Amino acid sequence: MGHTRSKSPYTNVIHAGQAPDPVTGAVSVPIYQSSTFAFTSAEQGAARFAGEESGYIYTRLGNPTTKALEDAVAILENGYGGLATASGMAAVTTVYTTVLEKDAHVIATAAVYGASRTVLESEFSRFGVAADFVDASDLEAIRERLTPRTKLLYIETPANPTLRLTDIQACAALARERGLVLAVDNTFSSPILQNPLDLGADIVIHSLTKFINGHSDVVGGMIVAREEGLFKRLRKVLQLMGGTMDPHQAWLVLRGLKTLALRVEKAQDNAMRVARFLESHPKVRWVKYPGLPSHPQHELAGVQMKGYGTMLSFGLEGGFEAGRRMMNAVKLCALAVSLGSVESLIQHPASMTHAGVPRRHREEAGITDDLVRLSVGCEGSEDIEADLAQALDAL
Repeated sequence: MGHTRSKSPYTNVIHAGQAPDPVTGAVSVPIYQSSTFAFTSAEQGAARFAGEESGYIYTRLGNPTTKALEDAVAILENGYGGLATASGMAAVTTVYTTVLEKDAHVIATAAVYGASRTVLESEFSRFGVAADFVDASDLEAIRERLTPRTKLLYIETPANPTLRLTDIQACAALARERGLVLAVDNTFSSPILQNPLDLGADIVIHSLTKFINGHSDVVGGMIVAREEGLFKRLRKVLQLMGGTMDPHQAWLVLRGLKTLALRVEKAQDNAMRVARFLESHPKVRWVKYPGLPSHPQHELAGVQMKGYGTMLSFGLEGGFEAGRRMMNAVKLCALAVSLGSVESLIQHPASMTHAGVPRRHREEAGITDDLVRLSVGCEGSEDIEADLAQALDAL
């Protein structure tokens, strides 16, 4: 069953890439905690280094446990192949290093993950790389920033923490027209709810730390490429630069992956209930959740996503100070960054993650002082609502 593609994600998260061990019959993929692998002969070693024979050489170049995870996520994303990385940012920088060159230009989502932006502005800029950050939900805004130097269109959809959506198919058509690589950070949706490669993207990136692992205990990343040529270019860069994943880390993520579909289903059901609760609360100004008809891109979400997700943001009456006070009043929801875990996680970007960003820059990206981000977990929805209700009452 290991490499069989099923129509059902419930089957694929359990079986894709994860055949029983051929030596012992172990159902769980073994942890091959070895840095190096012995050859049966000098000839076999030469053939493996030359790429004439498949097999393992050295864990930086590939490992059976890591390969099982890479195959599993590639199958879930309908891609040619996957590359597991030591962190989500190792995946991002591998893509940047592979696709960009001296004096290249990138167009990215304005509300892109902070480190994905900072590494372009502070490090890749040293090599002449320029970047424009735009509201990617507006295709014309992307077109206006295109230059002959543009090599990469890098989007997150839904965006963090604004929950704005970008039309992946429209971006893919534009990328093909202009000879660009389209990379999509799909962390917010997971492969269960959105498959950008099916919509024309060239590369999908995941922070495995979030939904795919789902238990707030592992950091990791994944790159999935749609075509063989790009996959091999990405693999070469990753192996040379050394951002590869440890086998024990990969095994833990495989363990989390098996319940991904179930976790997303439960948390998504909770998120819809919580979003409706918040929308009706007098101390909440607005709620952004793709599943609500009030979301400006509700229809697009229904077209390119298989569900509305577990992430939402909302604005508080009372602005910045109300956000800070609410963070100090929650009891069940963990006051923490990250997302996609079994427990609900809440944060107030203006006083926490984005406190060092000038207010004007925050607001340009849609991160207003009143915005609270909530990653809805798998607890009972009535308990999440009760915790939010008592925290709102404290305002």
